[in-house]
Amino acid sequence: MVAPLSETCQDSYMKPADAHGHLAEDRDGFRFRGGHPAIDLPATLQARLKPISRELLKTPQDLARWLVAAGLASTLPEASEDDLLQAHALREAIYALANARLPDGPDPSTAREALNAIAAGPAAVPRLSPEGSVQLTGPASALLASLARDAVHLFGGPLANQIRQCQSPTCTLFFIDTSRSRDRRWCSMSGCGNKAKVAEFRRRKRQPATVV
Repeated sequence: MVAPLSETCQDSYMKPADAHGHLAEDRDGFRFRGGHPAIDLPATLQARLKPISRELLKTPQDLARWLVAAGLASTLPEASEDDLLQAHALREAIYALANARLPDGPDPSTAREALNAIAAGPAAVPRLSPEGSVQLTGPASALLASLARDAVHLFGGPLANQIRQCQSPTCTLFFIDTSRSRDRRWCSMSGCGNKAKVAEFRRRKRQPATVV
């Protein structure tokens, strides 16, 4: 039995890193700030709170690129229009399940059924690379099934209690809080975290000085 991604070291999958060995938050035009590929998939639909959202998975080729950028494939896999529709369905199921964990969250029944259905499909085959990393082989449909299975283990395992939503009022991204104190607030300190610090600095600067 292959251990799910949520129970293994995710860094063992091949992911682009910077010169210091740190995983980049933005890779090939996609955002990876969640700490888990399943949580990162919903980030492919940007500006959810705005009247017009921005779809990053417009074509099967976009899906293939995301699977490589996420570290789920080492080369561009075969991807079809049906795979693209499945990716969208998986993305929205994961997003709905994450939202369902929030106070007054929606009923997760439909999302759970959708996730389980995709996870039931034929999964990709893992192989050990000469570099000692795990590589998944198979078409996009198989890679999505593997990702769905990892999402099942994520939401059904201990890490589910560490799923957080970014506290920026304009951000809808989720992440897994692995901080020691479990008090991470932002999807990214260089993004939403920095914006919040700048906003707080400006707010304090506008306040009149207190006369003693």
